[in-house]
Amino acid sequence: MNVRAIYPGTFDPMTVGHADVAERASRMFDELVIGVAASRSKNPFFTLDERVALARRITESLGNVTVRPFEGLLVDFAAAANSQVVVRGLRAISDFEFEVQIAGVNRHLAPKVETVFIAAAQEYTFLSSSIVREVAGHDGDVSDFVHPIVVEAFNRKYERAGRTGRRPTPES
Repeated sequence: MNVRAIYPGTFDPMTVGHADVAERASRMFDELVIGVAASRSKNPFFTLDERVALARRITESLGNVTVRPFEGLLVDFAAAANSQVVVRGLRAISDFEFEVQIAGVNRHLAPKVETVFIAAAQEYTFLSSSIVREVAGHDGDVSDFVHPIVVEAFNRKYERAGRTGRRPTPES
């Protein structure tokens, strides 16, 4: 039986923690579809197309992983992706409480859709996309938190805005 799971999120940007969960989930399921949510209400820093492109580049070495954008309800995306498994990463107890609540709503809306939780690796429990955006927004070094292509993407966006996106060195 071929099991396809979906791993949804805004991924604004995809962090090394997200990539770790994706890699681990890709070993658990025959196929993994990373669903990049439009999430206009969150006012994302990167556009949907940028987030999809970054996620594709970050996960391109994972042969059974595809990346697709989506809007609307997660259960509708699961149906469109022909999946009955949702993968969610958990960093802390607060994530668990929220994610269990969402899983309950999803199960009510689509009783055959199951949610599987993957605990974040210990070294990533503090990491979130919002923290990465905050650090990058203040010219901090985010290279330990994201793939190098995400660092480049931040730098490109800040250069267009007239900022370097890099912490000034004593020589500058």
